[in-house]
Amino acid sequence: MTFPAERTAIVTGAVSERGIGRATVTYLAAQGWNIGIIDLDDAACKAAAKEIAAEYGVQAHGVGANVANEAEVRTAIDELEAELPQIVALANVAGVSSPIGYLELEPAEWDRVLNINLNGVHYATRRVAESMVKNRIGRIVNISSVSAQRGGGTFSKTPYSVAKAGVIGLTRATARELGEYDITVNAISPGPIDTDIMGGTLSQERKDELTKDLVVNRVGSTRDIAAAIAFLISEDSGYISGQTLNVDGGLYMH
Repeated sequence: MTFPAERTAIVTGAVSERGIGRATVTYLAAQGWNIGIIDLDDAACKAAAKEIAAEYGVQAHGVGANVANEAEVRTAIDELEAELPQIVALANVAGVSSPIGYLELEPAEWDRVLNINLNGVHYATRRVAESMVKNRIGRIVNISSVSAQRGGGTFSKTPYSVAKAGVIGLTRATARELGEYDITVNAISPGPIDTDIMGGTLSQERKDELTKDLVVNRVGSTRDIAAAIAFLISEDSGYISGQTLNVDGGLYMH
């Protein structure tokens, strides 16, 4: 299936200047994708969309929504669909960290992390899938984590690992169910990336410490993940589905 000439990619969690989502929307806009942004702050979403449209000459629109709230997600995607060309791709990037140890974990923290990092992926995927099924074309990419495969061992701990492992299960199951409609679903599992989700800007000392576990000589950048997302939502990736692509500097080899 060929993509329409005018196509839109929706990216959740795309406002933070140093985040994976923001790097992704700029990378995709530079490739000619029209951009839909969903993040918590409506004004910030609209400002980011305006900036991207001006810089890259594409259409862009932003809507505020909490991905943990299904009604808000559906309303946001309805608005993006009304304002932008056909939705061909979705990148589920929105997420939160959780550095709390298991024995100190409160039920509210468990629910917060699972609701944003797993349910949020489901809600956006479910709504976008309805449109993609009608159009019989789609690319969905979900952000998991090396923490799902290693059982933590990163800044974030148990609920984060559980949610990110759930994302891999959701990716595989939706890939299986949506494949007949020419929709692919894949996950990306980042290793250490220099973003604020790692507990703030990484110092050189922390970067050096993290690099010891890798087979490459640096921690990852948000652009590394954006480039992987761009590949998995491209027209050329139609024979790849249900996969988890590790973009982790060789941290986890399986």
